[in-house]
Amino acid sequence: MRFPRSSGVLLHPTSFPGPHGIGDLGKAAYEFLDFLSQSKQHMWQVLPLGPTGYGDSPYQSFSAFAGNPMLISLEKLVEDGLLSEGDIQPIAEFDAHTVNYGPVIEYKNDRLRHAVANFDGGNSDYHRFVNETADWLEDYALFMALKGANGGGSWTGWDIKLIQRDEAALNDARQRLADEIAYHKFTQWIFFTQWLELRQAANEQGIKIVGDIPIFVAHDSADVWQNPHLFYLEDDGQPTVVAGVPPDYFSATGQRWGNPLYKWDLMQDNGFKWWIKRIKATLKLVDIIRIDHFRGFEAYWEIPAEEETAVKGQWVKAPGDALFQTIINELGELPLIAENLGVITREVEALREKYELPGMKVLQFAFGDDTDNPFLPHNYDA
Repeated sequence: MRFPRSSGVLLHPTSFPGPHGIGDLGKAAYEFLDFLSQSKQHMWQVLPLGPTGYGDSPYQSFSAFAGNPMLISLEKLVEDGLLSEGDIQPIAEFDAHTVNYGPVIEYKNDRLRHAVANFDGGNSDYHRFVNETADWLEDYALFMALKGANGGGSWTGWDIKLIQRDEAALNDARQRLADEIAYHKFTQWIFFTQWLELRQAANEQGIKIVGDIPIFVAHDSADVWQNPHLFYLEDDGQPTVVAGVPPDYFSATGQRWGNPLYKWDLMQDNGFKWWIKRIKATLKLVDIIRIDHFRGFEAYWEIPAEEETAVKGQWVKAPGDALFQTIINELGELPLIAENLGVITREVEALREKYELPGMKVLQFAFGDDTDNPFLPHNYDA
């Protein structure tokens, strides 16, 4: 897809200033949009917006479809009558420059529970949201409620009937954890409401939001728990092989990311329905999608799960051509950007070029002695 010449800024919402220990979707976000507009910028890039899991990384999310409740603006909840000014006084002295996730998560969850206690549940927009997102929200809310009931531990440590999604065990959990499930549905509704208002404000100022889809999902996620058949897993949920990249100039032992790998053959057999659903859901939140680790759609580095590093592994072909052709057939031409950094083969570039996906260059990589360096601006493709 062709994009008009334009410029913008990458800034994840967690980095906005504010009194509650973490950036959010409130006043500072709207001030940032004004800054972009006044600076003649037309793109705002963010990292993945999902609820963060291990290491608080946006690339290890509990869901590829849900939003991060930590980004909810408490001031907006005051405006909505769900909290009072007294409710949102910080209970701890937060650092103005860094996010201390432990205290922040405890504080914001406590405030959000105050808000849900003040919510009467009669809002028609809430019920419409729950119905329209039921195909992922029901399992996500149950997953998060079960995590809470199990001390926050990974789903592979739950009762075996819950790991293997025994229907009777799931129904029992739905009844037993009904209040917690309702809480997670509420916070998702609030996140999506606030984010979509912010996106509309951005678009009204001529600013497009560039989102991010990591190629892989976290092992400890509702996505893997809900769809174990789509991943290489043992009966107890543990992965048999995991994702990463082999040794390179960044690391002598490579990078062992630990994400479970897709059973691409099964995904292709069912028309890549999970990927179609994921792309459609992301496009409801952003205008342009950056696909992280595009290289993995042509071939990915498969590491045996028992290996502690990424040294021992093998390249395995992926059906990227069939995937992108199916996406286009189902959804039409899409605003996608391919993150094609690293050691990229001719086959990867051919896949990117076939679907006219813009790639990426990092200016800092250009500083060397080689005039043929592809990161030098005069060597960029149009």
